[in-house]
Amino acid sequence: MENSEKKQSGEYYTIDLLQIAKALWTHIWAVILAAVIGASAGFSYAYFLVAPTYSSSVMLYVNNGSFTIGNTGFNITSSEIVAAQSLVNTYTEILNNRTTYEKVIQKAGVDYTPGQLASMVKAGPSNETEILKVTVTSTDPYEAAKIANCIAEVLPDRIAQIIDGATMEVVDTAVPNLHKIAPSITKYAMIGLILGAFGACAVIAVFVLMDDTIHDEEYILQSYDYPVLAKLPDLLGDSSKRYGYRYYKKKHYGYDYQSSYDSSRNQKNDKNN
Repeated sequence: MENSEKKQSGEYYTIDLLQIAKALWTHIWAVILAAVIGASAGFSYAYFLVAPTYSSSVMLYVNNGSFTIGNTGFNITSSEIVAAQSLVNTYTEILNNRTTYEKVIQKAGVDYTPGQLASMVKAGPSNETEILKVTVTSTDPYEAAKIANCIAEVLPDRIAQIIDGATMEVVDTAVPNLHKIAPSITKYAMIGLILGAFGACAVIAVFVLMDDTIHDEEYILQSYDYPVLAKLPDLLGDSSKRYGYRYYKKKHYGYDYQSSYDSSRNQKNDKNN
């Protein structure tokens, strides 16, 4: 038996881990039921309440020619990967700008604010190259592709207005992707299953720890330093136990209750007659 003890207010309280394990095994049906209910709840939430989302991407090649920003000139070659990364990051910052998103919203004809559109767009270098990958996520796969292609049209012009000599070329246009990326029904169902089972185990463990009922003599021997002098029979149990105990008393004391009752009854009838 494994016990863990903690000291509180000068006294030791013993937590019987084996007793908790037995209680969990006894109520394993409750744990399984809670796990099934949790998995069903997670599945239902993901399937009926969470709107599926789709993504579409467009890829733009960042020209590595010479350009100037203000009075500073830059000359990026294909061998200068770090400089190319900096250039892609610069273009990403220009994309994540309120003015750029306003132009994209106007061209795509969608009803979003710049902040809402910014939360739908993710941009960054593709595999540490000079290619900028822009991914748009939406609840409508066709809308996601439309916005991504509008970004591919607006962003090069926007960058050319800010950076002299900078150009971008479209490597791959966006197409509607009908395979949803979220939510994962399996993931939600597993989370619900784990939470349901864990919650049931926690409730059972709390009830076991709060139960101060004396169930048997072993509890007294383990919890208190007192000997057990006697054990009373359960007279309020089921009928088979009561009758068995009465039979024991009859056999032990050699006294027939039914014969005594019949003899008394016969004597009473004789007197009345």
